[in-house]
Amino acid sequence: MTEEVWALADDPFALFDAWYQEARGTEINDSNAMALATADANGCPSVRMVLLKGHGPDGFVFYTNREGRKASDLAANAHAALLFHWKSLRRQIRIEGAVTLATNAESDAYFASRSRDSQLGAWASDQSRPLDGRDTFERRFAEMKARFEGGEVPRPPHWGGYRVTPHRIEFWLDRAYRLHERRLYVRDAAGWTTSFLYP
Repeated sequence: MTEEVWALADDPFALFDAWYQEARGTEINDSNAMALATADANGCPSVRMVLLKGHGPDGFVFYTNREGRKASDLAANAHAALLFHWKSLRRQIRIEGAVTLATNAESDAYFASRSRDSQLGAWASDQSRPLDGRDTFERRFAEMKARFEGGEVPRPPHWGGYRVTPHRIEFWLDRAYRLHERRLYVRDAAGWTTSFLYP
């Protein structure tokens, strides 16, 4: 991306699209990986990696088991932060915003696009809950395989998407001598405002 685009990009989603497309071509593994930070009702934080599965002006979407720890956190505190780090490009994007559930139609459509084994895995998994061993997990998977043999695998009722609708997006750009540059976008009722931060 040229310096002119960086300097003139007033739309954070256009800038995200430009960076994301570059990362899709340069990152060796999982260019759509992002750290998801949540906090529970007591404000205790937790962070883990998830995969971006949709994005646009309405927000950034990921899918997961809605009975795990991240879902419990989001039920108590419906705000989250995301971080993309593309080492090959020496860039980061930080996103903060409110979280809502994706629609059933969105979740159904994405679930239908997954591989069959991934669909079965969603049925077999009790995310964040202890098991007595991996054998139990694999036995559950085999049971689900037999249960749905010969037919489509429906989306489990406990599995679906979340959308992070940002009110703050910060782009971090590596510069020589650690004189890094950040471009911050903040949204209010009037729209987006932008400012540069050094470093």
